[in-house]
Amino acid sequence: MQKALLEVQNLTKIFPGIRALDDVHLSIRSGEVHALIGENGAGKSTLVKILTGVYFPTSGVIELEGKPISFKNAIEAQEAGIVAIHQEASMFPELSVTENIYMGHHIRNEKTRKLDWKAMTEHTRVLLSQMKLDINPDTLVKNLSVAQRHMVEISKALSLDARLVIMDEPTSALTGREVEDLFRIVRELRDSGKAILFISHKFAEIFEICDYFTVLRDGQYIGEGEVRKSSEDDIIQMMIGRSVDQMYPEHTTHTGEKILEVRGLSQLGAFKDISFDLHRGEILGLFGLVGAGRTEVVRTIFGIDKADGGSMSIEGKPYNPRNPQDAMRRGIALVPEDRQKQGLVLQMSLTHNISLPMLTKLCWKGLVTKGKSEKTYVEKQGNEMEIKAAGYHVDAETLSGGNQQKVVLAKWIGTDPKILILDEPTKGIDVATKAAVHEFVCEMASRGVAVILISSELPEVIGMADRVMVMHEGIQTGFIDRKDLSAELVMRYAIKEVKEVTHA
Repeated sequence: MQKALLEVQNLTKIFPGIRALDDVHLSIRSGEVHALIGENGAGKSTLVKILTGVYFPTSGVIELEGKPISFKNAIEAQEAGIVAIHQEASMFPELSVTENIYMGHHIRNEKTRKLDWKAMTEHTRVLLSQMKLDINPDTLVKNLSVAQRHMVEISKALSLDARLVIMDEPTSALTGREVEDLFRIVRELRDSGKAILFISHKFAEIFEICDYFTVLRDGQYIGEGEVRKSSEDDIIQMMIGRSVDQMYPEHTTHTGEKILEVRGLSQLGAFKDISFDLHRGEILGLFGLVGAGRTEVVRTIFGIDKADGGSMSIEGKPYNPRNPQDAMRRGIALVPEDRQKQGLVLQMSLTHNISLPMLTKLCWKGLVTKGKSEKTYVEKQGNEMEIKAAGYHVDAETLSGGNQQKVVLAKWIGTDPKILILDEPTKGIDVATKAAVHEFVCEMASRGVAVILISSELPEVIGMADRVMVMHEGIQTGFIDRKDLSAELVMRYAIKEVKEVTHA
């Protein structure tokens, strides 16, 4: 077997109060795409930051082409040929493509030592041509699409003559066609002898593009293998320590009285004539393809957007929210799809995020109490969600995606909601955290909370919902009871093939 380009042995990283990595191993060869797999909080990000010079390991050895290496900063890692392309493109939007590609390693005139913009522009043009990107090197990055920005970052990696390119969730904001273009580039990089470390929660991508994989769990090395000789179930079991058939917990539905009634709810340009009832202890799935109007419906129920027609009632009393505060007073909580922009204040501590919806109850004479009441409240909610963090004083931005989602859930369960709306609650999180969220949803339903669950993952909707309401382009196309649920039936409603549907 070919000798490893990068070898990681017995790597450990300890932060105050937490062991992020514990005796981790990783071996990557040139000319291969190697998947790094693990739940949020498994240690993937910490390992990447060590490989790129952001963190220094507590102990362990990293070898590049058989020689021990130790980076003091990211510049040293880049000079050694290790470059990371992160989920959120780290670029300067007001600067040109050329300026971004050569930021930190400009080409200078050998005689005058001045910046050689002509050479950099020409080299950028060649790099973009290799990527099959029809972009002017002088174009400002802010005018590029998300996919184009990712391609520009790959071009920067090529300009640095990278030997190992680390891609962290590179497809999270890309369309199907853009993903195909990215995979074409990844294959070309692999075939040219580059090593690719590919991080993704999407198993379809891992099985399509990756050659080998390494699994981490709770900061520890679990195992590795050849992708084509493994199954999705095998890898999931390594990730979470249990089989995939335990992903959706069994729950017995004890539906109570009607709590929410929606009749003819409409919003111009978004959805029309939506009607349904929601009962205590029920999990109502809301499914539809892109543009179906699902999020718009729940935003209106929560008082973020205003309805143009229709009516709502809660516990038999008219409900017409002017804002989210009205919704919260009536016992509704909403976990939004975009946790980072809408669910959290990233620069605030976990304590302040979790207590945010409860400020009025934690206030005394207009001031938030900093004593036992807030501390006790926050710890109670955080412990219930099993948030993994060095402490509740740390900022939300320092947490993994899965733990950030747990913070969002923790801050809402403390409001003791009667109706809990979850918009894509497992989007972008790992399998183990998904299982924890599923258990949480079932637990809330068992307490009598009425749940509206929006998900683009059909298996999740089928595995969790008691009933499913399906939408197509703003129109409610049908309801399916749990006993009749099937992927085929849900999709027929979703694409509006209602003539073939036999279950109403």
